[in-house]
Amino acid sequence: MHVLYYHQHFSTPEGALGTRSHAMARHLIERGHQVTMVCGRYSGGKTGLKSTFKNNMRHGIVDGINVIEFDLPYSNKDSFFKRTLTFIKFSLRSIKIALKTDYDLLFATSTPLTVGIPGIFAKLLRRKPFVFEVRDLWPELPREMGVISNPVILKMMSILEWSTYHAADACIGLSPGIVAGIQKRGIDESVITMIPNGCDLDLFAGSDIEARRPDGVLKSDLLAVFTGTHGIANGVNAALDAAQILKERGRDDIKLCFIGQGKLKTELLERAKRDKLSNCIFLDLMPKRELAHYLKGADVGMQLLANIPAFYYGTSPNKFFDYIASGLPVLNNYPGWLAELIKEFDCGKAIPPEDAIAFANALENFADNRDSLSEMGCAAKKIAEEKFARDTLAEQFVGFLEKLNK
Repeated sequence: MHVLYYHQHFSTPEGALGTRSHAMARHLIERGHQVTMVCGRYSGGKTGLKSTFKNNMRHGIVDGINVIEFDLPYSNKDSFFKRTLTFIKFSLRSIKIALKTDYDLLFATSTPLTVGIPGIFAKLLRRKPFVFEVRDLWPELPREMGVISNPVILKMMSILEWSTYHAADACIGLSPGIVAGIQKRGIDESVITMIPNGCDLDLFAGSDIEARRPDGVLKSDLLAVFTGTHGIANGVNAALDAAQILKERGRDDIKLCFIGQGKLKTELLERAKRDKLSNCIFLDLMPKRELAHYLKGADVGMQLLANIPAFYYGTSPNKFFDYIASGLPVLNNYPGWLAELIKEFDCGKAIPPEDAIAFANALENFADNRDSLSEMGCAAKKIAEEKFARDTLAEQFVGFLEKLNK
């Protein structure tokens, strides 16, 4: 089977982005299938291609994957208009490949939602099997966040969402809420499966990974780390609110480290400087292989999101699975399926949203009870291995596509 795989933000483990698509493509190849990956350029991502672009495109073989990369740079710092234009350009160029390439099944994974457009064309014009993977519910999330309020744009996105789901032969959701959201659009549950994000145990749990801490953090300090985008959706200010309380309490032995980039990073840095939050440390975005060392050296992983109800069951964040793969207890600041998971397996602490005192109290409790913190870390590692191992989920993924292609 030849799978034409669309992921606009594809990256290998050498980059700083999620590696789900790389892992899934590699497992397809290991099972004897062929994969052509179509992607764009994402700030912090690495496709593995080194050649120069010709006619706004380059291609080559990376880890057995035939990668086609469009010269379409994208960054979370871009304006809404620029990002939208990049999404549209990617879709238009992708349609041509979907209509001309010889393949057996087309697979597209969001975000953005527009990545499903070539799948619609492939289904309607070539009758190719089409599978759509939903990582976020659109337009629900941007509407609830207030990022998009124009009723015309929201209506167009809603139509595109409905059209993509109904054109697809099957859908994959990454969380219970995403699966429910797909069903609400009239898709029969028999053609929907949930395959959550997984844990790259080879990347984050290797015995050869040396622990690394930021400069100024003592071995005796409690180090809580946040990794990922510093944007509106991530609600990183909640951690700075807790840092302010910890400073007032004189808990200099608790440090908060933020690793990544995003639209609000400059604002967050300015706030930390203005409020003299010396307990907050900011590091640049880094490759996953380097990040593994910092997670190994941390004590707690912070799973943060803005208090948006659509997030509660409608997300499957990479960082959560990186934390537990590293054996880190997780401090989660919003309700939903991950909070329930943390409570069920006692692998961290789930606190109410927008409660800085509860946030600070949780960090103090972690710092003052290292034995129980260690037990939570062991529980986190256990569920990473038993419930979310990437290899196991990839086998489920490959089997799902093979069944559809029969």
